[in-house]
Amino acid sequence: MGVTDQPLEVREGEAIDLKRVRLFLDEALPDLAGEITIRQFPSGFSNLTYQIKVGDKELVLRRPPVGAKIKSAHDMGREFRILTALHPVFPLCPRPLAFSEDTSIIGCPFYIMERIKGIILRKELPEDLSLTPEKARELCINLVSLQADLHGIDVKSAGLEFLGKPQGYVERQVKGWQERYRSARTPDAPDFEGVMTWLNDKMQPDTDHPTLVHNDYKFDNVVLDPQNPTRIIGVLDWEMATYGDPLMDLGNSLAYWIDRTDPEECQLMRQSPTHIPGALTRRDIIDLYGEITGRSTAAFDFYLCFGIFRLAVIAQQIYQRYYKGITKDRRFAMLIGAVQILERTALRLMDNSNL
Repeated sequence: MGVTDQPLEVREGEAIDLKRVRLFLDEALPDLAGEITIRQFPSGFSNLTYQIKVGDKELVLRRPPVGAKIKSAHDMGREFRILTALHPVFPLCPRPLAFSEDTSIIGCPFYIMERIKGIILRKELPEDLSLTPEKARELCINLVSLQADLHGIDVKSAGLEFLGKPQGYVERQVKGWQERYRSARTPDAPDFEGVMTWLNDKMQPDTDHPTLVHNDYKFDNVVLDPQNPTRIIGVLDWEMATYGDPLMDLGNSLAYWIDRTDPEECQLMRQSPTHIPGALTRRDIIDLYGEITGRSTAAFDFYLCFGIFRLAVIAQQIYQRYYKGITKDRRFAMLIGAVQILERTALRLMDNSNL
């Protein structure tokens, strides 16, 4: 069984200079030998990810998306620094190998890391993978347990305090993402003002136990063992990691989680096989996380609503780049529909909330 997201030819407008990359590698990683090839991983909507193959050695190059100006979300130096500090205490993250801020190489900062080879789940299970309800449940439990483990990492002793200041984290996040939405809104996008007002009114206090926050923890950012697909062997995409409230992290994760019983329009947005028999529901996950960590989840509607809103902002920011013609990736055209669905989802959650 192989990795489900094999690299393809590089997309139009996203090519990188093979000769310049090779010169960089010769200096940064001189032990590499053999012919170099570059291909691109097709999935993902944010930072661009390439397979760099030198001889029989596979590496991964990460760079910001073309036309992106959201520095804090695409800071390659910061992401490389996170992996450098994190890998010794959490070896499931990719091992970083080299970083460059020399824009003459490929036009932007980038870094090189080792590739973790395994299974990455996308919208549907791959044809050669089947999970019984019992195995699907086991995988979901492992996913939640590992997120709880991430939240148990000692940020200070790992040298990760540079990630951010946990004081005022919740309010900063809510206000910051509201500003980002208003800046990225296009004429065809909903205003989200009702959702933003609700979040402001229901604002939760800062946690007294801040933790490492991945900020994009979900099925397609973990790597599964090909020999035992319920076992997680890697956690990817640390670009938005920070130091803050773990319930905000869980809310962000569950914004992506589509239950079997969710409305049809939500099923259209599903990115992972969270609907298969045996998979935990959002409620199951909230309860399990509370049981594992001992944290109260009584006000979780706020955190989930924030996660849904934040996901809409991310989709809108990407859609805006397509709307303005900055990127030609046709996948981005459909994101305006996702933004509209996410507003309706948030409004339903608010209507049914006891907060």
